[in-house]
Amino acid sequence: MTQLVWFRNDLRIADNPALTAACKDSGKTEGHSNVRACFILTPVQWQEHDWSPARVQFVVAHANALAEELAKLGIPLSFIYAERFSDSITALESHCCEHGVRQLHFNEEYGINERKRDKAVKQRFDEQGIATCKYRDQTVAPVGEILTGQGEPYSVFTPFSRRWRTWIDETQPTLYPAPIARGDAIQPERIASIPEGFENAPPALVGTGEDAAHSQLESFLSEQGGAYKDQRDFPALDGTSQLSPYLANGVLSGRQCLIAAKQAQGMGGNQEGFLTWINEIAWRDFYIHTLYHCPRVSMHRAFKPETEALEWNDPGEHFEAWKSGNTGIPLVDAAMRQLNQTGWMHNRLRMVTAMFLTKNLFIDWRLGEAYFMSKLVDGFLASNNGGWQWSASTGTDAAPYFRVFNPVTQSERFDPKGEFIREWVPELAKLDNKRIHDPSKGGVIPGGYQRPIVDLKESRKEAIAKFQALKD
Repeated sequence: MTQLVWFRNDLRIADNPALTAACKDSGKTEGHSNVRACFILTPVQWQEHDWSPARVQFVVAHANALAEELAKLGIPLSFIYAERFSDSITALESHCCEHGVRQLHFNEEYGINERKRDKAVKQRFDEQGIATCKYRDQTVAPVGEILTGQGEPYSVFTPFSRRWRTWIDETQPTLYPAPIARGDAIQPERIASIPEGFENAPPALVGTGEDAAHSQLESFLSEQGGAYKDQRDFPALDGTSQLSPYLANGVLSGRQCLIAAKQAQGMGGNQEGFLTWINEIAWRDFYIHTLYHCPRVSMHRAFKPETEALEWNDPGEHFEAWKSGNTGIPLVDAAMRQLNQTGWMHNRLRMVTAMFLTKNLFIDWRLGEAYFMSKLVDGFLASNNGGWQWSASTGTDAAPYFRVFNPVTQSERFDPKGEFIREWVPELAKLDNKRIHDPSKGGVIPGGYQRPIVDLKESRKEAIAKFQALKD
């Protein structure tokens, strides 16, 4: 019986429950495999979901790399083209009929459109007598496992993380074994060209393939993991893992990262650094669990419904200035230019720029969320939405509405010598380490640099007043 593995947000062979199950169930015949695989390209859907050229090019490169590795195992990976998720259902059905597939395996995704697609696939395949088998893969603790004592999902991270760590200790999650060769090596298919509209992207941020992902994971944990707590907030330092593109697109799993981190912990070093990084894995799980339990957050809706009554400012020129990194606030501008030029932004700066947009400019968080997705190589719905709603005080465990990062203070604290600002805002490079954080204070602003487009103190007061009025 031919088994088909439908790869989606899980572009890896190792620790892949759908692939492991298909290979276990299939048996093997002489010289060829009873397991096939497919990946469906849906470029119109990707555009509608604000996928960036950087992410699409990352996915294409890793899908091709996956095809090569599967081919060595005798498993063919076919590339199917459909415009949208709705078109992919018929295309997938035709592929199964063509190759005599009787069982389909896939790992779950939790966005509302993805869940509707998968439900429609199951209904169609049930009618055709093709079994569908789905697996929970995106999180370390499967969605639905981490609940309150009353059986409800958590809306605050700290108690979630405590229960999550208890579940980890009790369950001791392990990795799914990678399959052995299913037959003779074959010639892999390839995606020959980048889909139209996604051609222009920054140079690749990280290496291609599972081996590159694991090498990055190992080097981070061995060289920087212990110092992560102390260095992660300083954008001029190489203090973060740079693993987010691999995680966002399933080249690495959260389980692999957790188990590797716990092994690194056991080898000594600064335990606080490893614990802090493991906490970031818990945050990722938390946002995916939220997406699962609260589908409206993937439909441009606030987690806190009452905040949808906020009357955001018209985006206008202020939004354009924010997008282009010309707000007159050096740290914000440096961060936005980093995003535009590399397809990535340092995590602390994602919070700083998001709070500046939503609190100081009082522009709808949904516009910022979409813009980030349109640029990020690691754009991942659950994390991006969760981070934006946290910053805007509309989401789970959100920052209190009266908590507003001051980007100048953040700059002085986390880029004290102005190294990051000088790299991305070169027109300020000659300012001293004090003035570079707020060049509008005293002296002449270097030619060509924008004066602040908003007063930080007054705009903060106005935002707090609007949230207070909503509360009252």
